[in-house]
Amino acid sequence: MKISARNQFAGTVTAVHPGAVNATIKVDIGHGNTVTSSITNEALDDLGLAPGDAVTVIVKASDVMIGK
Repeated sequence: MKISARNQFAGTVTAVHPGAVNATIKVDIGHGNTVTSSITNEALDDLGLAPGDAVTVIVKASDVMIGK
């Protein structure tokens, strides 16, 4: 599958927390960095995500904020 997003990070799912409607997924992308994503429970079921799964984090945003 080809996609237009250029910000892609290979990682490993470390935690999956389903909620009432959405699930929170934590992905270790290496070097002590973790990305957290909120996806629908339906997407979680479709992808069959579980801790230990190898995944790609894809970031596509019109605004990226940086704080210090």
